[in-house]
Amino acid sequence: MAGRAGWSAGSVPVTAFGIAVSILVPWNDTNRSHRLRLRVEDEDSREVAGFEAQFEVGRPPGIPSGSDQRMVMAVNLHTQFPHAGGWRVVAEMGGEPRSASFRVHDEAAPGAPTIHPG
Repeated sequence: MAGRAGWSAGSVPVTAFGIAVSILVPWNDTNRSHRLRLRVEDEDSREVAGFEAQFEVGRPPGIPSGSDQRMVMAVNLHTQFPHAGGWRVVAEMGGEPRSASFRVHDEAAPGAPTIHPG
């Protein structure tokens, strides 16, 4: 799993955002069911959003034996961050957690676009 994020800052409250996940599945783990858990938590490990997914990556016909397979997933989440500060997305599969950190600010950055509801 990749430990990188393409988003590094946002402003409170954020209500919708996306997470992309890329998992390289070794040849011997293809054609098996896997469980992925994603969660968004603050620096004190308090979770504000999360989900679990089950997936299976197969072996396409003609692929060379031993070839790893990549599984890519994108998820849209709707939540409100209760406070500014450091946050992280934690992905866990098979007991192996990986995380990507980001910050939420209590006001928009100078020059950031303003979104008006309605």
